[in-house]
Amino acid sequence: MKNKRKIFNDPVYGFVKIPNDLIFDLIEHPYFQRLRRIKQLGLADFVYPGALHSRFQHAIGAMHLMTQTLNSLESKGIMIMDIEREAAQIAILLHDIGHGPFSHVLEYTILDGVSHEAITDMIVEELNSEYQGRLQMALQMFRNTYARPFFHQLISSQLDMDRMDYINRDSFFTGVAEGSIGVERIIKMFTVKNNQLMVEEKGLLSVENFLNARRMMYWQVYLHKTSVSAEVVLTKALERVKMLLREGKPTFCPGYLKPFLIQDVNAEMFREDSSYLQNFLQLDDMDIWFAMKNWQNEEDPILSSLSKAFVNRKLFKVAIFEGGVSEELIHTLRSKLLQNGVNPNDLNFYYQTGKISNSGYIPENSRIEILMKSGDIQDVAEASDLPTIKALGKIVEKHYLCWTNDVYLQDDIYQSRNQLV
Repeated sequence: MKNKRKIFNDPVYGFVKIPNDLIFDLIEHPYFQRLRRIKQLGLADFVYPGALHSRFQHAIGAMHLMTQTLNSLESKGIMIMDIEREAAQIAILLHDIGHGPFSHVLEYTILDGVSHEAITDMIVEELNSEYQGRLQMALQMFRNTYARPFFHQLISSQLDMDRMDYINRDSFFTGVAEGSIGVERIIKMFTVKNNQLMVEEKGLLSVENFLNARRMMYWQVYLHKTSVSAEVVLTKALERVKMLLREGKPTFCPGYLKPFLIQDVNAEMFREDSSYLQNFLQLDDMDIWFAMKNWQNEEDPILSSLSKAFVNRKLFKVAIFEGGVSEELIHTLRSKLLQNGVNPNDLNFYYQTGKISNSGYIPENSRIEILMKSGDIQDVAEASDLPTIKALGKIVEKHYLCWTNDVYLQDDIYQSRNQLV
């Protein structure tokens, strides 16, 4: 008999045990092993060289935190059946299995409105069938249809195992100390009342730190302007390939990627034709890198230049605006591109406008509830005496302009910002 009670040596938490044979088999499954080849932070290593950790590591870490949390809840007298424990561990282990190459970066580029959550649901359904229904309860917890909703809150909420691991792990690998959180303290402060997940009042400070850390990580890491620029260059290259393939022009394209570029693949197509899911499950970061390296040598000058810019990190310039990007500035940029000989029909491949948004806490989605010593239940924003926690509910938006680095625009940007003020 093969020993399936293995131990991972995790750089963040130390030794992490595989709880049982079924979870070992799921980790060994090719669908899950694919997560080794998908970076957790997409293109953040363009900014932070250490950000090379994978979705595989994150999923193992989140499962470890789930185990620690269930142990803590049981120690407080909350009954958790063995089958529920296994289901919760499986649900959090597989919560990101539907991610595509570079995680969130290409989520809506190679697919037409199909979220990674929807793909995860399809994959877990298939695995449930493969394992003769043994993942049914995990699927219910993932979908929030299980009778005890606190399990779903541990999987997906504003204070779940997913967020606690990725903030802690991403802080560790990027070296951004502001993202460090007291994971063990929060776990010890979890409790359940009326089948709802809550935090004991004495854990309030740790939750406040968690929310502030999450906000800082978004501005410093997840929404860093260089990551935005790298994402723009990559998506522009893929849009160009889509155009060339659909016009029938011979263009290199890996076989697993091609079905998603020659047509817009939506959720209905995923459901009706299993070949799309099987093709998707073959894709990872390596396929995109392989394609981009090959596209450097394509005859099409736009695709070639975009691919070279990405591979060699000669990215677009970026300007961030508190208000919108003025039409005058865009007109100036387009005029300069035309002067540089860019075809009017190709202008959109040389610049991009958009916005980034950050909100630390949105109670409308799912509240973080604090169980006060008096027995009252308060939203964290009400329980906290910090004005910053209440302010975290406000969505902060910033606008950006990305453009090819062979156009000088700094003086025009300075003038535009002054006009906006």
